[in-house]
Amino acid sequence: MKLTLVCLATCVLLLATVFVSCQSESEIEYKQYYSIGKSVYQNQCQNCHAENGEGLAGLIPSLQKADYLSKNKSKLACMVQNGLQGLIVVNGKFYNGKMPAQTQLAPIEIAEVITYITNSFGNNQGVYGLEKVSLDLKGCN
Repeated sequence: MKLTLVCLATCVLLLATVFVSCQSESEIEYKQYYSIGKSVYQNQCQNCHAENGEGLAGLIPSLQKADYLSKNKSKLACMVQNGLQGLIVVNGKFYNGKMPAQTQLAPIEIAEVITYITNSFGNNQGVYGLEKVSLDLKGCN
């Protein structure tokens, strides 16, 4: 009986190891970016955009299934780093507020928070990598 339990436990551990090791490099990267990005979001963005990304009525845009995110993906890094001011349209609603710059964030943190936002709240856009952020930041006005 004891030998059977030891064998069973060993098999379960072996299967779990094989399952975890079968994740691709891109899946691991996505999970790392997403989980760290969630923390950045909670510390830097959640106060305005809310825990569930709903924003604040007509003042702060919702991030939920936000068409603005997919239509402006190459501008997101600049928006995070430099802030955003002026009229924008998100899911057919007009907003004319000011999003503060997040100049204290490193490019990797910008990549992580964008990955989190663009894959949460009903959005599904994949990893927004450090190379993409670095390239996009060079084009900021």
